[in-house]
Formats: sequence, C-alpha cells, structure tokens
Amino acid sequence: MLLALNKPFNVLCQFTDRSVPPRRTLAEFVVQPNVYPAGRLDYDSEGLLLLTDDGKLAQRLTDPKFKAEKTYLVQVEGVPSEVQLAQLRKSVLLNDGPTLPARARLLERAPDWLWPRDPPVRFRKAVADAFIELSIREGRNRQVRRMTAAVGLPTLRLVRTRIGDIALDALRPGETRVEGAA
Repeated sequence: MLLALNKPFNVLCQFTDRSVPPRRTLAEFVVQPNVYPAGRLDYDSEGLLLLTDDGKLAQRLTDPKFKAEKTYLVQVEGVPSEVQLAQLRKSVLLNDGPTLPARARLLERAPDWLWPRDPPVRFRKAVADAFIELSIREGRNRQVRRMTAAVGLPTLRLVRTRIGDIALDALRPGETRVEGAA
C-alpha cells in the first residue's frame, strides 16, 4: 500500500510523541494500519508525505542513490534575484558540503490552490516575500531551508508538492489518498 497524506503544519512526522505537552502526530490523520512514513517532512513544513507498508518501496522513494526528485513551494523572505536563483540551480555550499544542482523558478504569485496556513505566516509590510518552486534530488536535514538561507532568502513557508511522479494535487491538509502501484 502507498498512501499520500497532505501533512498539515506543526504535525510530527511519526505516530507517537512523548513530549509534554504532546504535539500533533500522524495518528490524527492516518487510519490505515501498518503504514510508515517513507522519508520525513519537518514538523514546521507542510505538504506531501508518502506512507507505505512496503520496505523496498520506501527505500526506492528515500534512498539518495535512486534520486527521486522532490518539488517544493517555498515562500521566502525577499524577492529572489536571477543571481540567487542561478546559485540554487548550480549548487549551494552548506555546512555538510555542496548540494546537487536544483531546479528553481520564481513564481509570479502564490498558486491559487494554496490553502491558508494556520497559524498564518507573519506578515511584515516593510519586507517583501515571494514564492519559488524548488526541486531537489537529495534529502538532507532541512535542506531546502538551508539552501534558501545560504543564498540570502530565508524560508517563511515550505510545502512539498511532489515526490517523483506522485503529486499533492487536490489533497487538502490532513487528507489522505491511496496511490496506485508504484
């Protein structure tokens, strides 16, 4: 089984939490038994998370040697210049080494399908923000956030929209969909 979930903001990417007070977890949204996340999505990130009961499929989706492309909608502080976008496309030097080249493009505005975040991103009149679409073939810890920060564009909001051939499509936050055979 392969299950797509639109993971809401501030939900832990596991089924239990021992924190006090406990944080929201996947158990609130996933009713199918014996499925586990194929990869991670940070607590403060939103969007597509795949869950499966098939270990080999999970490895194909997450192992860097298979280079499954992951696409993100990234709201950044500031308006990206062509130089900053070119840096993201070429490679960004992070503290754990250079990234692989990425695909990056500036969007004219937030997509119509984007739901409001709860709580909303802090709005500041004096600081512009913009949306970029960024696709990577790696999955380092907080990589997209670190990449945009490294080029001078701190991430305000991060929504994963695609993993390989599987897209978020019309899934609303907290909704799941069973995917066909992968």
